Amino acid sequence: MKRRSFLTTGAAAVAALGSTGFVEAAAKSTTRDVEGKGLVFPQGFLWGSATASYQVEGAIHEEGRGPSIWDTFSHTPGKTHNGDTGDVADDSFHLYKKDIALMKDLGLTVVRFSIAWPRVFPNGTGTPNPQGLDFYNRILDELHANGIAPYCTLYHWDLPQVLEDKGGWQNHDITKWFADYCGYVAGKLSDRISHFMTMNEMRSFVEIGYGGGRHAPGLNVSRGKLAQVRHHAVLGHGMAVQAIRAAAKKGTKVGLAENCENAVPAIETPANVHAAEIAFREENAMYMTVIQEGRYTDHYLANLGADAPKFTPEELKIIASPLDFAGLNCYTATPVIADDTPLGYMHVKNPKSYPHMASPWLYIGPEALRWAPKFAAKLWGVKEIYITENGCSADDVVDSKGCVLDSDRVMFLRQYLTQLHRGITEGAPVKGYFLWSLLDNYEWADGYEKRFGITYVDFATQKRTPKLSSDFYKNIIAHNSLV
Repeated sequence: MKRRSFLTTGAAAVAALGSTGFVEAAAKSTTRDVEGKGLVFPQGFLWGSATASYQVEGAIHEEGRGPSIWDTFSHTPGKTHNGDTGDVADDSFHLYKKDIALMKDLGLTVVRFSIAWPRVFPNGTGTPNPQGLDFYNRILDELHANGIAPYCTLYHWDLPQVLEDKGGWQNHDITKWFADYCGYVAGKLSDRISHFMTMNEMRSFVEIGYGGGRHAPGLNVSRGKLAQVRHHAVLGHGMAVQAIRAAAKKGTKVGLAENCENAVPAIETPANVHAAEIAFREENAMYMTVIQEGRYTDHYLANLGADAPKFTPEELKIIASPLDFAGLNCYTATPVIADDTPLGYMHVKNPKSYPHMASPWLYIGPEALRWAPKFAAKLWGVKEIYITENGCSADDVVDSKGCVLDSDRVMFLRQYLTQLHRGITEGAPVKGYFLWSLLDNYEWADGYEKRFGITYVDFATQKRTPKLSSDFYKNIIAHNSLV
């Protein structure tokens, strides 16, 4: 049966959401189409979605794939919600054509996907597995046949287990292992992939995986060891940038996708805006700041003291290897105000009553999509920015008519995209937006409890059902405007 369109059957509900004061509050800083078509984005703006290998592929034992740290971690009792694993996930390994058909129906022009390191190098290094690249070539064939440009993330957390057994990101040698892997893949696939991202969210896989243990590999190392892991991650990124440039087709663009600490002014006064800019640089000292500037901030090193990472001037130069673009994963915001401390800012802690989505950590902070790109451009001269992830979890339910009316996600996306539009009209060089996520998927330690997709997935049957938010996003893409 052909599904009914929420654009018609749910029009009244969507229209009711459209008259929010949030849009009106931003009106002075935005431009409306003369025919009243909404907040129009720049011509050629790229609309996409994002997924990650371990979260959607499944087929963990097929075609020569080796085990990853997430296979090990998720199969360890007590580590994930309900003991959930990514063994099957969305079974996109077998159903990728159906998923790409969903992308096509949405009108996506780009898609962000990741390559599983253990599919290409089951042992992390050494002899590559040709079947691994064959799988990704099949995906590329299908994407190009449907007019969708692939943007590729080379590391989205699924480290080969054999490398973790050798110390993982605690081992300095991983920087070379990672660079070799990235150079190999880019050399093989850059004829059909124009944009490569070295890593996804260093802050997450380092701080949560090695500093808290809630994610794979499940460690809680000392402060000094954690600082060194951070350094190995940014150094691995820099070495990968150089390896990609050496191996890839001329003109290939290289960047990364990072979840910066998105400092924003709690109240928009000149003093607070300046404080937020300072905070954006300082709170990201160990990741984006050192990558963009080639130096750790004085405050970061002084605060660590004897626990500061060991590094050389040459390593800092490698870390700062020039990038063609920056990807920002933006979900929430960190409000700050100016104060008279040496740093010049203070965090404003969110109270318990602060609104959030289904995930307790996902405080609603749409202003992050306005300020983060502006600060990145001003502080570091970044001229090409992509919002490589933005979206939310919601308590999605299939109703008696087979529909998922996720009006909360629609509200979330409307508010965030309004602020993104505002930032762009104020000069932020954002070229595209990748919604997280196309599908409900395996949400790491939260397993299948939290749903981030605009397509509902019945994990027992693998049936895909586009939600209200899917029609909302489809309408935005069709008009290139927030209507």
